[in-house]
Amino acid sequence: MSDLQAAFAQAQADVKTLTKRPANEDMLFLYAHFKQAAEGDVSGSRPGMLDMVGRAKYDAWAKLKGTAADTARQAYIDKVGALLKSHR
Repeated sequence: MSDLQAAFAQAQADVKTLTKRPANEDMLFLYAHFKQAAEGDVSGSRPGMLDMVGRAKYDAWAKLKGTAADTARQAYIDKVGALLKSHR
């Protein structure tokens, strides 16, 4: 396992230790970057207008189309680090 992979796995564990729920924008950032790192570009069809949460998640992930997995992993790690500093 590479250092980046290990740091990514650690960030996934660390995010669960936050004492406060991050803002919605931060949650979408984490979701989109995790999905991009784990699965690559968004797939499937965009959720319908009545599924506002699903649509927001899909749109956030779609904005990262073409982003390399390692770039998404590093952004996720950096965001978790920032959240840990501000939410503890």
